[in-house]
Amino acid sequence: MTQLRADVTRFLNDRLDWNLLRTFLVIMQERSVSRAAARLHLTQPAVSQALKRLEDTLGRNLIQRRGPHFEPTRAGEEVYRIASDIYGHMSRLETELDDRSDDITGSIRLLSVSRIDSGVYDEFLAEFHKTYPRVDLQIEVMRSSDIISSLLQKTATAGLGLCRTPVDKLEQRCFLRQRYALFCGRHHRLFGRHALSIDQLLAENFVSFTSDQIGDSLSPLTVFRDQRGFTGRIVAASPSLDEVRRLIFAGYGIGCLPEHIVRDDLAQQRLWRLPPEEGLVDVDIDLLWLRARKMNAAEQAFLDGMERTMQRYALPERLAPR
Repeated sequence: MTQLRADVTRFLNDRLDWNLLRTFLVIMQERSVSRAAARLHLTQPAVSQALKRLEDTLGRNLIQRRGPHFEPTRAGEEVYRIASDIYGHMSRLETELDDRSDDITGSIRLLSVSRIDSGVYDEFLAEFHKTYPRVDLQIEVMRSSDIISSLLQKTATAGLGLCRTPVDKLEQRCFLRQRYALFCGRHHRLFGRHALSIDQLLAENFVSFTSDQIGDSLSPLTVFRDQRGFTGRIVAASPSLDEVRRLIFAGYGIGCLPEHIVRDDLAQQRLWRLPPEEGLVDVDIDLLWLRARKMNAAEQAFLDGMERTMQRYALPERLAPR
């Protein structure tokens, strides 16, 4: 990859076009040209053309297209890594040169669903507090539907929640993409059993989220059960991920949880992974804020910092422990 690095350096030196690099960063982070277009407020053809211009300039194919999906090539992964480093350095330089940081005061009210498990998010909060020590941050945990209602009523700065159907007045950026899978707990009769099939689970009772119903934020889980023909009852439910996890462990029934959340539970033999092996569905946690709301300096700094963080780290990186 030494030659590729030289090509990228020459591209930056000869024709510095941050728009092409930033567009490529967003494509990689969203893993979709159409989602990248929506995030950048551009048309899909404009994003595709920017990608082609970057590929033509570097003389490398950066993405292998497979219908609506794609995989980055080795060159694409390297360009993404280089561009992320460059963008990160530029963001830090901007912060270092901004002598107004210590003067910014104010309050931020952030609404969040329970259990945001992301090392990148934790590091962002630490860096934000270091940069803006006089800003007060209040985080309240609530259901996604209540988060959206509060934002529309202009009572909060931003929210981290589930929003499957875009809301006209809200800005929406995918912050985490969580893969849900089926699990049972140590006290369940299926715990420790290998070679199970999905058909052997159809009559099992379920532990569920209160938002796991048609039309609500976790309705993909409801649709999965209906399509596969599950007949078991929902015997326990909670809006809290930690409580759902506790009830699954206690053997009330099988249930769906984000894969990255339960890594330690699997290692400690508290939970047991059930089929299908590939998991069920991806569920996004979005950063949301009211487009028309006038932000104070602290709130705007927070949103700008979150957007820079999302531009620097791809979706899979945001789930990795740090």
